[in-house]
Amino acid sequence: MYDTNLIDTYDYDLPLNRIAEYPLANRDASKLLIYKNKTIIDSTFKTIVETVPENALLVFNNTRVVQARFLFHTDTGAQIEVFSLEPAEGGPAESMSSKEGVVWKCFVGNAKRWKQPIIERRVTMESGQNLVFSAKQIDRKEDYYIIEFSWNHSDLSFSEIFSSLGDLPLPPYMKRKTEESDKERYQTVYAKHEGSVAAPTAGLHFTDAVLSSLQQRGVILKEVTLHVGAGTFKPVKTNSLTEHAMHGEYISVTKEFISYVKEQLQDKCIIPVGTTSMRTLETLYWLGCKLKRDSDFNTALPELDQWDAYSLVPISVEDSLKTILDFLNKHGRSTFEARTSLLIKPGYTFKMCKALITNFHQPKSTLLCLVASFIGIEEMKRIYTFAMEYDYRFLSYGDSSILFQDPK
Repeated sequence: MYDTNLIDTYDYDLPLNRIAEYPLANRDASKLLIYKNKTIIDSTFKTIVETVPENALLVFNNTRVVQARFLFHTDTGAQIEVFSLEPAEGGPAESMSSKEGVVWKCFVGNAKRWKQPIIERRVTMESGQNLVFSAKQIDRKEDYYIIEFSWNHSDLSFSEIFSSLGDLPLPPYMKRKTEESDKERYQTVYAKHEGSVAAPTAGLHFTDAVLSSLQQRGVILKEVTLHVGAGTFKPVKTNSLTEHAMHGEYISVTKEFISYVKEQLQDKCIIPVGTTSMRTLETLYWLGCKLKRDSDFNTALPELDQWDAYSLVPISVEDSLKTILDFLNKHGRSTFEARTSLLIKPGYTFKMCKALITNFHQPKSTLLCLVASFIGIEEMKRIYTFAMEYDYRFLSYGDSSILFQDPK
């Protein structure tokens, strides 16, 4: 019997040479592990077109990774790295379009050498403009800083600053510098909304041709948004999951999507592409429950805490989604925006998802815990042993899997 709270339960041996440092030349050339009816099949990603049921609804996370790492130098020549995590206030879209300066939560590398109030970076843009980009410390929190960014050209948005001066942040386990090719390959082909500091990597295998083939087969493709935070790589440093603090992430789901899912619940097999899409769907359900219960619901930016799903009174999925739609109609909104810290561990009851497309995750991670919750700890271990024996590539640029939950 496994202790579901013990982080060692979600451990396995991952040799460094099994971590994919680079993607394959073709996105859909990766291996695909198919797990269905407790049977494991070794296949290739292109076969996902035949593997996904015809009545499926595939849900993709359309977030776009921003070039979030900025380098500055102090007056004494010390190099300071500022890693932008998320806006300190408001949603990412508003901050990215701002032309008047922004305030973000950031990691700061070499912070002890940052003595002066403001550090600057001066560059000449391709247009010939002399840009002065400044960073000012506003506050220091336990594990991040509040940084105010400003620049001297009001015709430039913060999104353009990111693109011009920022560096794409690869996961730390790749142990290499970002290369020009990563700017394309570390984005999904359907990426739209800027705000993530890490890619929703399950989607990296999809090509326009694969997506087209799925649609021709009758599979419905829909999108949600979860902006992936740096906390996705945050190791669980406690022995027990009960002591681990999950990071919060911004989600955005359109009223059209919620209405479609509500109407198609009985007819569609809902399959999220990636753990981020799965957490968005499950969060949506529990926030509907929370809204149904709470008269003082936070109408500005609702939040689902990491343990809320284990204490809220469940209602039907249809009732939950109807509650959110009523909320959106009441406030004249076309999009449901919220924050989620949902931690999914064994014992969790999945409300929205019947299968999951996902890569192979780090040992002792909350993502691996999510997989174990979905298919069972013993089956998770069997799948990862199989993947190791059949030379699968692991983590962000690694191979893929599609996991079907046993029908109840």
